[in-house]
This record gives sequence, structure tokens and C-alpha cells, in this order.
Amino acid sequence: MKLQGAIIEEQGVRFAIVVVKQNVVQNHTTADETIQACRPIFAGMPVILMAQDSRGTPTYYGRQDIAKFMENVPLDAVRWKEFTIG
Repeated sequence: MKLQGAIIEEQGVRFAIVVVKQNVVQNHTTADETIQACRPIFAGMPVILMAQDSRGTPTYYGRQDIAKFMENVPLDAVRWKEFTIG
């Protein structure tokens, strides 16, 4: 399975952002399962999920301090790339 994401380091914290569909971040059980499924790729890093609504506005799910930080980061400032699971 392929996914879009990014690895970011800010203030000494390295974390992963993974792009998902909006229904994933709206369902906490599904979101938590998705984060667990991504952990092998991003070993040792917190994983944050990001979904966009129809207007392109992002919503973040995961560790609250990182999710709040990402709310102020423009999406075009993130270096997105493709990762493969499995």
C-alpha cells in the first residue's frame, strides 16, 4: 500500500504526517488503527494524520501538541513524498 506523507523535524521533535481521507480523522477508532498501521514505517516517531475538507482546509489527528503546531504550517511548505507499507 502506498501513502502520501512527510517527515518533519521541529524544535528537536521528529514526526511523521500521513495524508488520509476525512472520514478517517472523524472516527477516532479508525484514526488510531491507521496510526498503528503506519508505525512500522515511521519507527520511533509520533504519527499525525492529516485530512482535507472540500475547501482544502486541513484537519489533524494525533499528538495534540504536534497537531496544534501543524495548524499553523502552510501545506505547501511541507515536503510531501510517497511511502510504501508492506
